[in-house]
Amino acid sequence: QVQLVESGGGSVQAGDSLRLSCSVSGSTFSGYVVGWFRQVPGQERQYVCATNWSGYGAYCADSVKGRFTISRDNAENTVYLQMNNLKPEDTAIYYCGGAREGGSWSDFYFYDYWGQGTRVNVSS
Repeated sequence: QVQLVESGGGSVQAGDSLRLSCSVSGSTFSGYVVGWFRQVPGQERQYVCATNWSGYGAYCADSVKGRFTISRDNAENTVYLQMNNLKPEDTAIYYCGGAREGGSWSDFYFYDYWGQGTRVNVSS
């Protein structure tokens, strides 16, 4: 069983930065994947970034490459999403999800566990 809790969201201006945290409890076995997704009302949950818990892989969607970075602190059981140069189109509820390695890290349906989300609002 895995539980995830997001934090760090807020309201910022375009160009500002935020760092989101995903606190993970439960199994943190080798090969486990933690991903960040975002969702706006009426839209499908959209892939942002994902990393393997062992740290050998870290990937982000083209829409955020060069601005967002995913990282993890194994000792703290926390995965971070550093978001720089935020844009209004980044406004969404951000969720972290957990899954076993072996599928598409960018696929919403690949993930077995989700947190409650944290809101990010970027104004012009």
